[in-house]
Amino acid sequence: MIKIGLTGFGDHEELYGKIKPADRLPAYSAYFPIVEIDSSFYAVQPVKNYEKWVNQTPDTFKFIVKAYQGMTGHLRGKKNYYDTPEEMYQAFHTSIAPVRSAGKLAMALFQFPPWFDCTKDNVDFLREAKERLLDVPAAIEFRNDSWYSPDMRARTLQFLEQEGWVHTIADEPQAGSGSIPIVPVATRPDLTYVRLHGRNTSGWNQSSHPDWRKLRYLYRYSTAELTEWRDRLLELEQTCKDIYVVFNNNSAGDATPNALELQSLLGIDGGLAPRQLDLFT
Repeated sequence: MIKIGLTGFGDHEELYGKIKPADRLPAYSAYFPIVEIDSSFYAVQPVKNYEKWVNQTPDTFKFIVKAYQGMTGHLRGKKNYYDTPEEMYQAFHTSIAPVRSAGKLAMALFQFPPWFDCTKDNVDFLREAKERLLDVPAAIEFRNDSWYSPDMRARTLQFLEQEGWVHTIADEPQAGSGSIPIVPVATRPDLTYVRLHGRNTSGWNQSSHPDWRKLRYLYRYSTAELTEWRDRLLELEQTCKDIYVVFNNNSAGDATPNALELQSLLGIDGGLAPRQLDLFT
């Protein structure tokens, strides 16, 4: 089954209009059956947040929770809120417990930084992270192309399969070693994750720009590009039970129409909750 959604639920006025923050997730879940929680990257979220989100969504709704940046090596000298890896992972497990108990956790997402290249030390880091995750399903997204170099691609995919990682297939600009190619391969038969970041090549590596985050994800996929993804997803579905797809090209409100169009191309009615049409009157 192919399930489509967006990164975050709080900044999509083009979807649900100007409504109170407390009403945004219920409105969002009328259109999409999944959401990626990105606030968890910046800080492990309080249990009460997940309890609220679980209660605001239909029974079959699923969350992808992005791992805290201290778990993926993003801090590089910045303060970590936790003194030890054991403390950090325990906080993460405690945080997501309400989502797991409700049967609404699709997976955790470990997105690694561009400097996390294919080395023996980093392979060992991945093994340790997977052990600390216990039985939490976890997806891995690389941002360094060395993992998919001609001599490492097959070995990387084999390693992910052996370790039980969900492969994250990314669509992003081809802009040097800090970006990866589309590698449409499932490493688990039950689950694959797809993240569509846009193809703004000129904006991808502008980290010195004051609005670099917005610049990076400023892109709208064309119907032709989405049709390519429709065909790719249908092919993937032959080897993988569930495929989760999120659009991350949020800078100018392009993610929502792109996600809705892909749903249409696939013949999917993504909504799970009654749509509150009065919101748009």
